[in-house]
Amino acid sequence: MQIRITLLFFISLIMLTGADTGSMARNEAFSHGEELTFKVKYLFFNAAEAKMVTSPEIQQINNRPAYKIDVYGKTLSIFKIFKVKDNWGTLLDTAKLIPHRSYRHIEEGNYRKHEIVDFDHRGKKANVKLFDRENKNVVETQSYEIPPNVQDMVSGFYQLRTMDLSRIKPGETVNIKGFFDKEIYNLKLIFEGKEKLDTRIGSYETYKFSPIMPNNKLFSGDNPIKVWITDDKNKIPVKIKANLVVGALDMEITEARGLRNN
Repeated sequence: MQIRITLLFFISLIMLTGADTGSMARNEAFSHGEELTFKVKYLFFNAAEAKMVTSPEIQQINNRPAYKIDVYGKTLSIFKIFKVKDNWGTLLDTAKLIPHRSYRHIEEGNYRKHEIVDFDHRGKKANVKLFDRENKNVVETQSYEIPPNVQDMVSGFYQLRTMDLSRIKPGETVNIKGFFDKEIYNLKLIFEGKEKLDTRIGSYETYKFSPIMPNNKLFSGDNPIKVWITDDKNKIPVKIKANLVVGALDMEITEARGLRNN
């Protein structure tokens, strides 16, 4: 069975995409030049590495300044026989914290997928371009209706980091709206409470969340994914745990550079 280890990281981001807070968030959590590195363990093996990188340079798109944020994943050690080399990215409006464009470049064994999504928030459309295997020519274009201020997989997680979580109580849920793979996701995220974690980069009080997952053949048990986010001004993810049908996967932070708040 081919287990796409690093994709579990991105699946977790889907579950956190587009928190519907009812108001525009104010970003005091991150800025350009931030880089977070994670190691992914499956059973007793270092299976993959993931990075979340915010470009040092502010980009321009649709006459708006935007953060260019990339999430990279690649398999390591013996899991290279299931070679995964993925890049998911977004151009996120620096003020409104909504995506103008998202993209993904997927290499998993012999499988390839190259896609760009341009968001027309005023027209409530997501315009999707699918490219050929070599990422040179457009082979398909489609448009989809989207709700106001919808997020993509990567941008939604960064918006979550800007939320004021100080008043959230255990058992409360956050509603989810995100566009991914031609569909709108409306999911819920349960706050399980606070927990202190020791990590490679220090000890932190954290917020612990559990996404309510749809039925699938990959995960095992009720609420199989847990996500820990630091209870500080940076609100960085420090751990993700997923219970699988076979074994469990743990992703933990190993390095953090360029944090907005020291």
